[in-house]
Amino acid sequence: MTGRYLHLDEMSPWSDRLHHLEVIGIVDEAPGVKTFTFRSERDRWFRYRPGQFVTLELPAEGGPLLRTYTLSSSPSRPLSIAVTVKAQADSIGTRWMFDHLRPGARIRAYGPSGQFTHVAHPAPRYLFVSAGSGVTPMMSMLRWMADCAPDSDVAFVTVARRPEDIIFRRELELLDRQMPNLSLAMIVRDNPPGETWSGLRGRLDAARLAMLVPDLTTREIFCCGPDAFMTLVGGIVRDAGADMARYHQESFGEAPANAPSEQVPLAEGTSDAAVTITFATSGVSATCEPGRTVLETARHAGVRIPAACESGLCGTCKVMKHSGEVRMEHNGGILDDEIAEGYILACCARPDRDLSVDA
Repeated sequence: MTGRYLHLDEMSPWSDRLHHLEVIGIVDEAPGVKTFTFRSERDRWFRYRPGQFVTLELPAEGGPLLRTYTLSSSPSRPLSIAVTVKAQADSIGTRWMFDHLRPGARIRAYGPSGQFTHVAHPAPRYLFVSAGSGVTPMMSMLRWMADCAPDSDVAFVTVARRPEDIIFRRELELLDRQMPNLSLAMIVRDNPPGETWSGLRGRLDAARLAMLVPDLTTREIFCCGPDAFMTLVGGIVRDAGADMARYHQESFGEAPANAPSEQVPLAEGTSDAAVTITFATSGVSATCEPGRTVLETARHAGVRIPAACESGLCGTCKVMKHSGEVRMEHNGGILDDEIAEGYILACCARPDRDLSVDA
């Protein structure tokens, strides 16, 4: 679609789980943090909910890497999507993106997925609290509000190590002036000599959060950041007496590729006999031993099912089930409506009888 203009109604939305993307922009946001912007190669517009994520297939040497990243862009601007990522010392996938992705590069993506979105939890007031790169889903939601509901009542608290590490700082300051009911607080833990910072310093604790957001118990709360940070915030919210059903958190880590899952005990009343899985797309049938997953069986049979987290969270390994029954304990990577349609997550689905799936 390079160089040609199309109205939105002349294009189709994402309709498949696998998408072909082209890099159209790379921006340095903070030290070790970049935003990668993509467009569709197939005249598609991007349909997703603010706060959702995608799984990128990175064509690294030695085989593709599948890594899950939150979309920092807003669906109110549907002709492109963006992910904002931080390269940690041990982040293989993100480091590969930094070293190899350039404008014009092409990759594949799966999704969108995820339920960490304010549109699933309508409320008159919100609190978005984040640390480091955990600000990305909050930015997606805030950008959507700025475009579509600029009068939204949002308390936005973000924590960084140093002033220069605050991701989206300038845009947040601009939105703070444009959105009348946005209350922005940026907190830095350190202030090295020579750096000017007139904002808040120190760590987030119960007293400070209560000072910044005195009505936090009346708000729908979204939290994202390192696990220790989310544990801290969750404890503050609980101790304040808030309804924990209105507290939502999300985090992602880079899962090791091809990590085997443990064999689990069979459910009561389940046959302990091996069953046959037919991978209809590949034309392959394979024996699945009791307690093994669809994903493990596929790998053993040489059938490729894309998978990233392998814990039932990201939804990358979602496949359609044509026949048979499975036991599936997931962590939110699939919706009830999708299960009703016949989809399963291969990483955590264990067949109870002969099974046929699209793969």
